[in-house]
Amino acid sequence: MSKDNTSSLTPGFFILTGIPGLEAAHVWISLPFCFMYIIAVVGNCGLIYLISHEEALHRPMYYFLALLSFTDVTLCTSTVPNMLCIFWFNLKKIDFNACLAQMFFIHMLTAMESGVLMLMALDRYVAICYPLRYATILTNPVIAKAGFVTFLRSVTLIIPFTFLTKRLPYCRSIFIPHTYCDHMSVAKVSCGQVKANAIYGLLAALLIGGFDIFCISLSYTMILRAVVSLSSADARHKAFSTCTSHICAIVITYVPALFTIFTHRFGGQNIPHHIHIIIANLYLMLPPTLNPIVYGVKTKQIREGVIKLFLKEKDILPIK
Repeated sequence: MSKDNTSSLTPGFFILTGIPGLEAAHVWISLPFCFMYIIAVVGNCGLIYLISHEEALHRPMYYFLALLSFTDVTLCTSTVPNMLCIFWFNLKKIDFNACLAQMFFIHMLTAMESGVLMLMALDRYVAICYPLRYATILTNPVIAKAGFVTFLRSVTLIIPFTFLTKRLPYCRSIFIPHTYCDHMSVAKVSCGQVKANAIYGLLAALLIGGFDIFCISLSYTMILRAVVSLSSADARHKAFSTCTSHICAIVITYVPALFTIFTHRFGGQNIPHHIHIIIANLYLMLPPTLNPIVYGVKTKQIREGVIKLFLKEKDILPIK
């Protein structure tokens, strides 16, 4: 094979087409995503700041929440600015290696988010089932190790996506019908065999999502048993109310993800492609946007922390 033919198998760049069929509405579609992105960045950065500065929130539950917020804001930042450039300025060109990097970060951070939700479920399990040992079980070193292991798992299981995608020959097209570099969207524009990509993608989803959902389900089964066994109705309500924010976060994260997976696998032919793309973007945007709102509304300590922070800021303002 000649040098020219070899180099042609790896393109210098891809073209992200945005949402196929809705090009005329790109500007209008961009507005809610831009609004959601602003809420996600302000809300999650605000939560991180609040948790780091309020001593009352220096507890395992809020450390995990800060990690979730950091993951969320990084996840939406890896896709939305690029998407808005496509919608507003028609900047559709993306370097091949930049596309692979974006693909890695999107899937790694998605896996990280799932892992953090699993850790938060285990935190609620320890808090409700072993309240007297909570502080001794979930110490700061344990929390740091749990977070690092979750990060390491995400990197280890997602990095093969990059190599599996890079090895493919791209002699068919450089146009990706998407707003970002999704693993299978990139693989499908190649002219090579993508069976290994599809199999490994499913395997990674089972090892990450399947394992995390199993751990979350097991944790809440044990929590439910512990709560039901409490003699006082008020104690049962108080114990379970500490889980409502986390349950909402789980629903917000996993329902769009499962809907995306099942529609791709079983209903792909019946649903227009532009609907798939919109859902894929909402799947990445809904958790970062709604999680700060849910935790802000549902968690008393965070509400009190926000009020205290604003009152403190008001007190230090110079009197005119």
